[in-house]
Amino acid sequence: MHPFFGYVAAIFIGLSLGIMGGGGAILTVPVLVYLMGVSPVLSTAYSLFVVGSTSVAGAWSYFRRGLVSLKTATVFLVPSLLAVFVVRRVLLPAIPHEVGTVGHLVFTKDLLVLLAFAVLMVGAATSMIRSQPAETAAAELPLPSAFNYPLVLGLGLVVGTLTGFVGAGGGFLLIPALVLGARLPMKLAVGTSLAIIALNSLLGFAGDLSTGTHVDWSFLLGFLAFALGGIGLGTYLGRFIPGARLKPAFGWFTLVMGAFILAKELLLQQY
Repeated sequence: MHPFFGYVAAIFIGLSLGIMGGGGAILTVPVLVYLMGVSPVLSTAYSLFVVGSTSVAGAWSYFRRGLVSLKTATVFLVPSLLAVFVVRRVLLPAIPHEVGTVGHLVFTKDLLVLLAFAVLMVGAATSMIRSQPAETAAAELPLPSAFNYPLVLGLGLVVGTLTGFVGAGGGFLLIPALVLGARLPMKLAVGTSLAIIALNSLLGFAGDLSTGTHVDWSFLLGFLAFALGGIGLGTYLGRFIPGARLKPAFGWFTLVMGAFILAKELLLQQY
């Protein structure tokens, strides 16, 4: 497919991030794989850079308003950063190109990454489609009486592993975790989540660079520029379009994309 459609999709990714404050980045890997022709494993590396760079812009905006909890981010990031770096530096390079076969289906490293990403997309889509999003539901529950260190550390490990393997930030998991585990108000949870995603993603990308991954910087920076342009437009439109109203529709679109990946890679590959 012509790269033109990939750059249009990059604008759409940024647009959704600007209007809804999240969610759009989950489409980065599918866009890179199916529209731009980038290999799945390399797409996760590129996605980490795009997600990390866009999250830095969002996190800085929240930080200037005092809406980033440095204590929570530090506790969460200790296991999370360790997990991201180990997955990108050690685990992914150690996985053989061909993992095994089931019938006529050959499970390669690329296929495993795509399947894991499709499952993540289905989970994120479910969170967005619900009439009461997971983060809103979490905010309405009674807060714990104290900072739950074991829960925050454990979730940091889970989110870091997820980020490292599939190249996505895991924001749909992070915000409920920060509200329930760290007792953060919603706006503070959103800002802290963006800071965590930014550092997680960029460190994961650094892990790739340390393994000698070849990066086409002109392509990657061009793709990022289109996404950032979309964020600027989305931020402006967000003044007039409530993101909460668009989230379920975007969730259904994400669900269809996740189902498409599963069907294409598991069913159509056999024929």
